[in-house]
Amino acid sequence: MSETVQKRWRLVLGSEVANQIPLSLSRQEAGIDRTLEALYQNDRQGSLGPSSPNVARWLGDIREYFPQGVVQLLQQDALQRLNLTSMLTEPEMLQTVVPDVHLVANLMSLGRLIPEKTKATARLVVKKVVDDLMRQLAAPTQQAIVGSLNRSARSRNQRHNEINWSATILKNLKHYQADYQTIIPETRIGYGRKRKALKDVVLCLDQSGSMGTSVVYSGIFGAVMASIPAVNTRMVVFDTAVADLTEDLQDPVELLFGVQLGGGTDIQLALTYCQQIISRPADTVLVLITDLYEGGPQEAMRKKATELVAAGVQVITLLALNDDGSPAYDHENARFFTNLGIPVFACTPNLFPELMAAALSKQDLKQWAGLHDIKQAG
Repeated sequence: MSETVQKRWRLVLGSEVANQIPLSLSRQEAGIDRTLEALYQNDRQGSLGPSSPNVARWLGDIREYFPQGVVQLLQQDALQRLNLTSMLTEPEMLQTVVPDVHLVANLMSLGRLIPEKTKATARLVVKKVVDDLMRQLAAPTQQAIVGSLNRSARSRNQRHNEINWSATILKNLKHYQADYQTIIPETRIGYGRKRKALKDVVLCLDQSGSMGTSVVYSGIFGAVMASIPAVNTRMVVFDTAVADLTEDLQDPVELLFGVQLGGGTDIQLALTYCQQIISRPADTVLVLITDLYEGGPQEAMRKKATELVAAGVQVITLLALNDDGSPAYDHENARFFTNLGIPVFACTPNLFPELMAAALSKQDLKQWAGLHDIKQAG
């Protein structure tokens, strides 16, 4: 076994195997060893502990020794394993951490526990993540949704000034008359006069603690869709109560700070509210983002879902909207929703724009999920 391989094993297994793998570590390797031991062998003396100086020093060390992706993973592990709420309630800590979606979700879970002196710094952290995500996700979302709506707006028998001549010519090439060297446009295709909003979209978000990163991505996508005139977008969040955050869609940072992660779950109450605000069922897509663990009356939830589908609302259930892998969810409720004809699956952020485009153009979403190798619940 080469010395390089031995050192890798030594760093993976920690100082407890120093006698079994006697190697001389460089200054940098010794630093890496200390930072990993502080996190993953935190019962040993010299670990992170609760004190801010130790945490601040450790945050600086991991940024020195590891690339950003690994830093974010280590930060997330530190929050989960060591319950380092000090990282999120002290301005000095927030200025040191690398912002990411998981950090924002943790800030949202703390909510009102964040002291006043930290709120301004926390807002800057959230804003950085939101701005980065908006740059990544805005263009593909707008392109996918606007393109889908433009295609669905095509209609026949247009007025002269509404005819899409390129599409009309292509459609009628088979009617070319050689004697007259012209095409007879038996079928006219164009873009008719559009209403202010062609479609209504309601994003209904479970804000229980397990849905943190899904809420962050949903807030971003909601803000993007709210900027598209042809889509009337509403944002509803719920736990055991319902809050309509539609007015905050213009400011995603404010929207995310309006979410209070944690608490119970009453899906029935949320669906009842959504039912009340839907005025055009046949032109509405309701995206319910939840793991379907119902804390309220289960039969009432199922009844509301049945009523929405019967009214013509296109309901989609996303068990998660993140990159975290297969989520835990209530299998019985998922099976019931699937039997109603409601697609139930998890979706990654990079596929969400295409999912919404497919939904707005009334494609078969179960088939769409199959084409993208998405495992469907039920």
